[in-house]
Amino acid sequence: MKIKHAINLHKFLTFAYILGLMAFYQNFTIAPWVYLALHGTYGMLWLVKDSLYPDPKWEEDISVPMGIFTFILLGLYWVAPYILISSNITPSAALICMAIATNLTGIMLHYGSDAQKYFTLKYQKGLITEGFFSRSRNPNYLGEILIYLGFAMLAQHWLPFLILGVFVSLVFVPNMRKKDQSLSRYPEFAAYKEHSGLLLPKLFINKLAKSEQSEAAINS
Repeated sequence: MKIKHAINLHKFLTFAYILGLMAFYQNFTIAPWVYLALHGTYGMLWLVKDSLYPDPKWEEDISVPMGIFTFILLGLYWVAPYILISSNITPSAALICMAIATNLTGIMLHYGSDAQKYFTLKYQKGLITEGFFSRSRNPNYLGEILIYLGFAMLAQHWLPFLILGVFVSLVFVPNMRKKDQSLSRYPEFAAYKEHSGLLLPKLFINKLAKSEQSEAAINS
């Protein structure tokens, strides 16, 4: 089996899992419906993404036990809806608004940057330094973090934040460092690294650079 089979199964079952929690706990308040719309749709969009522009790293062959382990590990992301629905938590309207905005921003970054990377590399191999990748070297990871941050905000519990932190520190950051090492083979990577962040975008580098140049001109 391929690693994507375990991932796709988890994404596919997420909608049914959340809806099942709502039915089991008879919790059909606004918060579970919002969570279902966000997380359930995210899972379905993932399957669409995989069919249109799949990520090559998820094509790796793995053993069945490793596939089961991957599915169980991803199951940690189901803790947030369980807490939200079983505890009958009622987030404020302002919190729901912020969670939706955070999640949608993450969706744009995650799926948009993955599409740019896939179709750019399909027709032109090399370092991608434009578009989503112009200021951040990992906008897809940033998007994924924001997606699950929105879910954790709705749960209003420390555990989903901790789980996200574990994934970021043990999975995302090592992968980003590994990617940087791979990209360092390109001669232009050093310059690209200077004006882009590993995760968070360097938004004001142009202003800072111009300011430094102006000061240097004045001093000279």
